[in-house]
Amino acid sequence: MPTEDELFGAVDALLERVPAEELPPPVERRRLREAAGLSQSQIATALGTRREAVGGWEAGRSEPRPPHRAAYARLLEGLAQRFPDPGPTAPGAGAVPVERSTEPATTTVAENRPTAPSRPAPASRPPAARKPAATPAPAPAGADPRFAHGPLGVLDGDGSLYCAGGLVVECPASSVPELVAWTLAEGRLGAARLHKSGRDSDPLIVVTAGAAARLGLPERLEDRRSMRLPEDHKVVRQIARAKWQLTRRGFGPWARIYRPAQNGGRQCVQLAVLPWDALDARAWGDAGDLPPAELARVLTAYASRVLTPRGSAAVAGLELMTALRPPTRAMKDEAAGTWVSGPVPGSLVAAVDPAPPEAPDEHPVVAALFPRTHERTAAEVLDEEAFDWIRDSELLTDAECARPYAVGVDVNTAFLAAANRLMVGLSGPEHVKAPRFDKSVPGSWLVDLSAIEIDPRLPSPFTPHGRRPDGPAWYATPTVAYAQELIDTFALPVELRPVEAYVRREAGPYLDPWYKHLSEAYKATMADLGVTSALSPPAFLDAMAGHKDGDPGMAAVLSAIKATIKGGIGKLRERPQGIGYRPGERWPALERPTWRPDIRAAVISAARVNMHRKLLKTALATQSGPAPAGSLLFGQDALLPVALLSDCVVYPAAGPSPLDVLPYDAAGKPAPGTFRLGVSPGMVKHEGTQPLFWAVELLEQQHNPARHIKGDGATDDGE
Repeated sequence: MPTEDELFGAVDALLERVPAEELPPPVERRRLREAAGLSQSQIATALGTRREAVGGWEAGRSEPRPPHRAAYARLLEGLAQRFPDPGPTAPGAGAVPVERSTEPATTTVAENRPTAPSRPAPASRPPAARKPAATPAPAPAGADPRFAHGPLGVLDGDGSLYCAGGLVVECPASSVPELVAWTLAEGRLGAARLHKSGRDSDPLIVVTAGAAARLGLPERLEDRRSMRLPEDHKVVRQIARAKWQLTRRGFGPWARIYRPAQNGGRQCVQLAVLPWDALDARAWGDAGDLPPAELARVLTAYASRVLTPRGSAAVAGLELMTALRPPTRAMKDEAAGTWVSGPVPGSLVAAVDPAPPEAPDEHPVVAALFPRTHERTAAEVLDEEAFDWIRDSELLTDAECARPYAVGVDVNTAFLAAANRLMVGLSGPEHVKAPRFDKSVPGSWLVDLSAIEIDPRLPSPFTPHGRRPDGPAWYATPTVAYAQELIDTFALPVELRPVEAYVRREAGPYLDPWYKHLSEAYKATMADLGVTSALSPPAFLDAMAGHKDGDPGMAAVLSAIKATIKGGIGKLRERPQGIGYRPGERWPALERPTWRPDIRAAVISAARVNMHRKLLKTALATQSGPAPAGSLLFGQDALLPVALLSDCVVYPAAGPSPLDVLPYDAAGKPAPGTFRLGVSPGMVKHEGTQPLFWAVELLEQQHNPARHIKGDGATDDGE
């Protein structure tokens, strides 16, 4: 026979599974704690929970669940006896409405539940149907009521789903199929389309390590090559039995689970599994280690400013292009009286093959022209890449060597700034022999620019390595247009005569919406970090010195936005992936309208010539006399760089600040066309300062000082 203590223990355990009586309102909970002089951390330690959970109980964003609920109620009851309420609650005070999904699973959930026994909920969680339903929280003014809880939720191991605005929703699902069905039926997650002809963003559930264990997912993916669950894994089988489908990439760190659309209704949920490194640290920093509530805030900020994450930051960058300029729209066929799909003006509508010089080595058009081992020359391949140049240390002047510092400045989101108002091709390439150059026509041009002589203390703007070209080579339109600009501006004795070209007759500023959207996202996030366009140059430098320290969450958003920009441009020329690929075969990315290496080349070309143009303007603004006609040579006193890496330039300086090196007039304004300190894309920030002898030593060793100018082990490889 059980003892009396054992019986009492069993009864206590049973009572813990039954919801306790109503707790005091959130305002009273906080009053009692503060009256006792206790901190939220002390209470959390006593109850064996997190401080954020106690904060949520006091703010009304969430409610404690067994076994914490009974212990919390006992604590509040004891405090209420010692510190009785001194008077009535002030008008308007009370609990903030909290959305609690407390009804049993809908019919859809029941119909889609796997036939095999699913993983039971932990014993400490009472059945959801036994809790009284609470009034749903109203959507913010102007918000889409379909997505009242925001674009995404972070699911923790106890079933708490952390959403936008600090809201916490109880999710009763204990398997992946139940989670998907519940999200679509009750989650109220998602985001409205960015273009009237686009589609709404699917809800995203971010799965923490605790939630992964609750859903039956392993701690790590055993297949580190394909990064997905095997087809015979129990979770994959559950999804199939419930008649849900996975995309071709399977169940990996970013999994899409869907059913084919019926009657125009889309049924799709995306999961991001944190313990499988869904949030790449190269883009998101330590965001994956944040508490669920804080992570929800960070990801919601990114989703509201950029796009609901759909994979890596690079994937988001490419998806954003399509979301802002969808390929097709609904059009009325007047003859048939029906609605049909038609192209959206200014969008990329269909996949097109590149011109041979624009294609990477693996592409079928290259395999058809050259043997596999052939190394293409500059006259056979378009090589538009960012700067990686250092000056010959022997070309340093005595005046430069007398300056004690090397100061690096970095262009804000240089690739994004280059995309602004950039005309790119919207159609396939057309081959033209002996064309006349037209800067308004996007394309690739075979032309000899070796006759344009540049001061040897400056890089050539026509090659990534900065060395003067030695004959005909392929260039994107922005590079050739800049060559013509130099010829006209400096009266150079050179005439451009392209040998051939691949041009695109249909063109437009395809990336303009992308630029505007990400530019606003970047500036809004910088403002959250205390850096605005209203700051003076000294105040801007002071704000930038510690802008990432005050709010690590927003610093992670900023990092992700930069990675979205750079990765999105890179995805325009996505290379084949997987060990099974053979050179010369087509790969899946080639079937996307957004697989456009020519657009990537145009953006990088524009960024490189934008940098070079500012280098020239800076040199002209700092030398004592005008530049001689017919030449691109500068005086000994001109300010010239010692190194370039993508969007970072290093100058010798008399002082440690950019204000000691960049040219400003007597009124404190930067010289026209030169580098300008500020927060907007295309303006510059301080990258780092080191002793000049340190930079010279690296130059002599053929290393690039711009790569290490930060001095913290970080490298600069562009944004």
